Amino acid sequence: MHTPTPSNILCDVVDALPVSRLQWEGLALCVLVAVLDGFDTQIVGFLVTAMASTLNVTPQALAPVFAAGLFGLMLGALLLAPMADRLGRKRILVLSILLFGTFALLTAFVNNVSQLLVVRFLTGIGLGGAIPNLVALISEYSPRRYSRSAVTLLFCGMPLGAMLAGLTVDQLLATWGWENLFLIGGALPLLVAGVVVWRLPESVEFLSRQPGSRAALSAIIKRLAPNLAELPASLGQLRQQATSSTSLSRLFTAGMWRRTLLLWLPYAMNLLILYFIMSWIPTLLVAAHAPLSMGIRAIILFSLGGVIGSVVQGWLMNRWGSVNVLTIEFMGYLTIVLALSQLPVSIYSLFPAMLLLGILVQGAQAGLNALAAELYPQEIRSTGIGWALGVGRVGSITGPVCGGLMLAAGWVLTEILSAALVPGIIALTAITLLRLDPASKQQPTPSQSVTHH
Repeated sequence: MHTPTPSNILCDVVDALPVSRLQWEGLALCVLVAVLDGFDTQIVGFLVTAMASTLNVTPQALAPVFAAGLFGLMLGALLLAPMADRLGRKRILVLSILLFGTFALLTAFVNNVSQLLVVRFLTGIGLGGAIPNLVALISEYSPRRYSRSAVTLLFCGMPLGAMLAGLTVDQLLATWGWENLFLIGGALPLLVAGVVVWRLPESVEFLSRQPGSRAALSAIIKRLAPNLAELPASLGQLRQQATSSTSLSRLFTAGMWRRTLLLWLPYAMNLLILYFIMSWIPTLLVAAHAPLSMGIRAIILFSLGGVIGSVVQGWLMNRWGSVNVLTIEFMGYLTIVLALSQLPVSIYSLFPAMLLLGILVQGAQAGLNALAAELYPQEIRSTGIGWALGVGRVGSITGPVCGGLMLAAGWVLTEILSAALVPGIIALTAITLLRLDPASKQQPTPSQSVTHH
């Protein structure tokens, strides 16, 4: 038995009806924002060699730029996501898009490494604030039977954006220059922000806590269910029962602290792996005397694997359970990396391995985001997802920095791959321990929402 909340009532309305145009529009818009997020996050990794040449520095000298961008991602997730539970998810999402679009565009005008570091840091804040709110809105407006699939489909957008960034650089860098590619990466989010303001609804959970919101709630329900005569009376009656406590302490109550810590560990380790690969593989291959185009194509394959992994992740998790699928993915990652670290790496082994690693690593990241949406109740979901992503950004900062240090120390690819086993082992251990949490074993069904855990 659960206490009725506005989000539960919305779920009851959503589950009783076919998927509406509003839900399809919302999913498409959120995926589009995720594509732009992935494009702007990854494009700097593809352009590091060209930017270093223009700025008269070595590629290794731009390692702090990677760290600054990822530190911004961490702050955006830690600060903007909890603000969304208090100020509105749609508002903070729009603010985040405007931030990363504006400063991605300004990247085209930098003249030195210091300016580049500042604009990538501010771009990162916007990028970090967007994703937790996309996850929270998608999970709130999706039918419970499709909640995992919707969240993991959302995360197809990021590797798809990274893949598009690679294709854009591969085809246009020589003729357009890196500056114009940042103009593209900045202008598109600014255009999409206007569409989000126009078409994407605000969170019902948030609106239910605001005085005088009945008209806005009625408009949303009418878009979801045009044939519904009126807003369920209980939605307005429950407004005062909806909690306003969205502090970090809610993540560490008696029933939450263990799952919070065991979720943070694989987030950090998987993002360490993901951002190391995305940031340094092209440069590693150039250092091994391969052409830059080969490194770009390796990342395109990794991103393609991410799209495939994200597409199938929701179906796999619905069929076999979130934690079981994540366990298999981390075991698969360790197997592939161990094999690569023990064998001479050729292009013929690297490209298939990059595709498989994309499926496993980015599929696991989509799965971790879906798992976070399941483990936290709706009223603190943006806070929970935001802090998981924010703490995970410690790993995403550490990965590129460690990559730069290992390159500077003269490590070869096989030595770096051996070191990459460590975060995989830590992630697998944490997921194995999370199996003992009863909430991680529950399945969202028409009678049981992820918001009830």
